[in-house]
Order: sequence, then structure tokens, then C-alpha cells
Amino acid sequence: MGGKQTDAVKQITYLAGALKAPRITEAAGRMADQARDAGWSFEDYLAAVLEREVSARNASGAELRIKAAGFPARKTLEDFDWDAQPTARQQIAALASGGFLLEAQNVVLLGPPGTGKTHLATALGIVAARHGHRVLFATATDWVTRLTDAHRQGNLPRELARLRRYGLIIVDEVGYLPFEQDAANLFFQLVSSRYEHASLVLTSNLPFSGWGGVFGDQAVAAAMIDRIVHHADVLTLKGASYRLRGRGIDSLPSIRTQDPAD
Repeated sequence: MGGKQTDAVKQITYLAGALKAPRITEAAGRMADQARDAGWSFEDYLAAVLEREVSARNASGAELRIKAAGFPARKTLEDFDWDAQPTARQQIAALASGGFLLEAQNVVLLGPPGTGKTHLATALGIVAARHGHRVLFATATDWVTRLTDAHRQGNLPRELARLRRYGLIIVDEVGYLPFEQDAANLFFQLVSSRYEHASLVLTSNLPFSGWGGVFGDQAVAAAMIDRIVHHADVLTLKGASYRLRGRGIDSLPSIRTQDPAD
């Protein structure tokens, strides 16, 4: 028996290498005694070994997607201070299932600086990566720079088509800096290219009524908001900046928050 088992292990090792799945060898050896002792069928044993391989591949793939996303820091939902934003917890928990990505829905996080918008946007991006979606993160200014470069090189349609292959694009800090008209038009094309095709997560310190000033054109801003919000969850975060805690500063110059529909 021992010789036959040794030959089988050698064959499994060879076949796992040929399949470029070396972890199968370890899983097969580790689970063989358990399968014999429990009286598993051949099918049960094979399914268990392959399940370990698939789980390991998914975990490895998720890490690669997280690293490739360009997050400024690794932030998860488990790290978030829910005591500061208790009203957002239920809605974010629903989004964490990843269903919004399958339906090409958007998420908009509005609120003053320091209330956790970027943290939640990043955390949702990590959720998306773990669900098998490719993700890209950048500030609104960086997205405009990227699109401007593509436009100057005559590659804008190709770049927009390439970005549509990403399950989630995160646009951080909409409203911190105003855009020139050409930049606003390019950003509008990004939003339009993803409308009902793939998801966006956006963060902004401004209510929607203030976006006209950011994009320099009320009509462009209205058309953009219309496409973003048509299939979207909009969360308004409130409160003081967590960055000011313990520093003797009660508040920052405020930007009025209001109902997202305004």
C-alpha cells in the first residue's frame, strides 16, 4: 500500500504542476487521511481538494486586485468607526454584499471633510476586489488628468472602453478643486461611458447643488448628476472631522449639508 500511495502522490504532484496548481498537492496529502477515516466517497474527496484550490486562488487574486487598485491606504469596513456614523451602517452593510456591482449601480458619499467618506469608498473597493471585480481608485483631479492625457494623444475612446472593463471605479474628492470646461466635459464622458454598464463610487464634500460651481456649467453638472443618481445609493455623512479629535478644535469651516435631492 505504501508504494502505491507514494506513486499516487508523485503523480498528483506532477499533474498539479502541469495544471499550474501546486497547492493541490498539499491539499490532497493533508486531506487524504481525513477522507479515509471519514469514509468519504471519491467525489467528496475530489470536491474538497478542488474547493481548497479555488478558495486559495480567489484569495490570491483578490490581493492582486487590491494592490492594483491604487488605494491610498488599506481601509476596511471592519476598521471603520461606526459609532461616528451609526445611520450609515445598515446601508453600507447591504452594499457589502456586492450586489450593486452586478447591477451597475453607483454609490455616492457626501459630507464634510473627515467624516469617513474616503475610508468607506476604499472599503467598498476592497469588497469589490474580493468579489472578483477589478477596481481603480483615484481623486477626481487625477481622473481628469488621466483623461486629458488620453484625449491629447487621441486615445480617449480607447481609454474609456478600457476603463469600462473595470467593475468599479472610485472617484474621490469631487468638489475640492474646480474644473475647467474641457476637464468637466471629459469627466462627463467618463460618467456617461459607465452609465448602466459598470459602477462608480464617488465622494464629495459638496451637496449636489454645489456641483455646478465645480464643473463650471450647471447644464453639464445636472446631466452628470442625473446619470450618477439614476441608479445609486446616496449616503450623507455628518459630524465633526475625526482628524480633529483631541486637538482642541471643535470644527472646520463648514459646508452646508442638505438632502441629496436638493
